[in-house]
Amino acid sequence: MVRINVSPNDPPEEHPTIGLIGMGAMGVMYARQLSKAGWKRISVCDLPEKYDSLKLEYKDVPGITVHRDGHAVSRISDFIMYSVEAEYIDRVVSQYGPSTKVGAIVSGQTSVKAPEKDAFEKYLPQDVDIVSIHSLHGPTVSPEGQPLVLIQHRAPDSSLHVVESIFRCFGSRFVYLTYEEHDLVTANVQAVTHAAFLTMGTAWAGQRSYPWEQGQYVGGIETVKVNIMLRIYSNKWHVYAGLAILNPSARIQIDQYSSSAAELFKLMLAGDEDGLRARVYKAREQVFGSVKAERAPIFLTEDVLDQFTIGGSGRSSPTGTTAPRANSHLALLAMVDCWAHLNIQPFDHLDLAATPIFRMWIGVAEYLFRSTERLDAAIRSAVYDVMLRSDDLEFVVAARGWSQCVSFGSFDLYKRRFLETASFFESRFDEASAIGSEMIKAISQS
Repeated sequence: MVRINVSPNDPPEEHPTIGLIGMGAMGVMYARQLSKAGWKRISVCDLPEKYDSLKLEYKDVPGITVHRDGHAVSRISDFIMYSVEAEYIDRVVSQYGPSTKVGAIVSGQTSVKAPEKDAFEKYLPQDVDIVSIHSLHGPTVSPEGQPLVLIQHRAPDSSLHVVESIFRCFGSRFVYLTYEEHDLVTANVQAVTHAAFLTMGTAWAGQRSYPWEQGQYVGGIETVKVNIMLRIYSNKWHVYAGLAILNPSARIQIDQYSSSAAELFKLMLAGDEDGLRARVYKAREQVFGSVKAERAPIFLTEDVLDQFTIGGSGRSSPTGTTAPRANSHLALLAMVDCWAHLNIQPFDHLDLAATPIFRMWIGVAEYLFRSTERLDAAIRSAVYDVMLRSDDLEFVVAARGWSQCVSFGSFDLYKRRFLETASFFESRFDEASAIGSEMIKAISQS
């Protein structure tokens, strides 16, 4: 029986055996964080064909033992975490779940919990407890200060406390939710946010343009948009596919985001400045009207954000053209309109379970919408600056494409669409990853 207040400072023989099934990017992050904290009994595995390479990789990492498969990990571990893609969780748990050690605590680290819950209830023995988790950040972001969701699904308080003790070394902020609450919150803070940046990337790739290297999309809001777009496309496609396709709440929100973009664009085409302003201001009141004025804004100053601009002099876009600085900010107008239509209050999630990307996205939306001068300038640009129409048209088409892709529920289609866009930006990924991490750090510390 594992003590509820066990810590890495206790004698190694008192440590729980921590089992990690799946050593993708997040599994690796968890294994290394636990090893760094001083846990001495960490058992890991991945696909059987990766056994030899994994064993070589971790032969000198303290506390980590590599096993051939999930059966070996499951039968000896006091705490077992499945860190596999949501698309495959059913298959993997059906394979290794029956080998679970009696009295063990089982967890999942999937981004969508509905399939995980079904798999656990279907295949895990009744004599094991279920306390799931989810770190709401990527593998390259430090877990310190970030939300770590804990789901006490089928377990006494003592098992929850054991899981808390294991992960206290992360320095994360524990957030307690149910499976259902988790999927609704993650749809609110992740799925539609990711869809916005996926759409930006597809629109720019469709124009065969790096617009931030032409004088457009430079500085302030644009810096955040470009950095996050590149950061998302430099990650694995399946990280976002499962979250969007397998989460029913996400599908609804992504569809509304596409509809919001299209309906706002129609007002722009009609030259209906009054109609566009009325709709945008109504959304502003619904989303930002109840936010306390004394709360410090999230967004950093433009001078600070200018430090994180991608590219620079001497680089050229594939098209070699020059674009104006004016911007309708259709991506942001559609985001706030989407929140308003779905009665989502994004600030309610800020302290609950905000990811670094969601925090920045709210920040730039707030920066635009709480300034009448900036918002009116965007509305005027949207209606009267025809130089922006091609960009906005590409955005609306891309948004509709991503919405349809998710509604079809096809992982293959999602993968193809993602990788085709990512290939266009691949030459910028190394720079974007380094700069984006620094930007996230600066905003988190502000």
